[in-house]
Amino acid sequence: MPVAVSPKVFDFLRQLAENNNREWFTENKILYTESQENIVAFLEDLIAEMSEFDSELGKIDAKKSLFRIYRDTRFSKDKTPYKTNIGASLGMGKGSQKGGYYLHLEPGKSFIAGGIYMPESSVLKTLRKEISLYGQEFLNILNDKEFKKYFPELDQDDQLKKVPQGFEKEDPMAEYLKLKSFIVVHNLSDKEISDKNASKNLAKIFKAMKPLNDFLNAPFL
Repeated sequence: MPVAVSPKVFDFLRQLAENNNREWFTENKILYTESQENIVAFLEDLIAEMSEFDSELGKIDAKKSLFRIYRDTRFSKDKTPYKTNIGASLGMGKGSQKGGYYLHLEPGKSFIAGGIYMPESSVLKTLRKEISLYGQEFLNILNDKEFKKYFPELDQDDQLKKVPQGFEKEDPMAEYLKLKSFIVVHNLSDKEISDKNASKNLAKIFKAMKPLNDFLNAPFL
């Protein structure tokens, strides 16, 4: 039987958002522990489903894929100690040099994502060259019917104002060359996350983004 994400996970995150302090967290640590155990079991099912189309994922430890719930407040004006979401990196994260997958659980704001987020400059330059050289192949992936059903376009929140140095202003792929990350995002409702078939349903969406990851990883194989 597949493991579903318990509604109690979202209940815990809502309560944490209202009581984001160490005293409350310590008194209610059992709620966090139960939520974490549920999510790890769900991730194990999800990883098993995804391993059918991406064998590399079989190496991932579900528990280790979870981001810490404790916030790093050293350089932040916001001193609340805990994140009010649960994130899991299946080969994707800030500074990751490889295309991967990401799951974000938060009441009313859950989503899945894929691609490469904020790679280091040398990797970013290589990816831009790849997109410039193989523009049509890149566009074919973005315009694929199954891909576009879940990901209408690449996330464009973080980009340069001008085409980066080393590339022609008239490059047909100019708009994509301005990007600092190459990621796609698909929003999910709480109901979709808690569905008993969520691991299968999410794996299907992740599978649609695999060609993008394959393209981004190709120059480094």
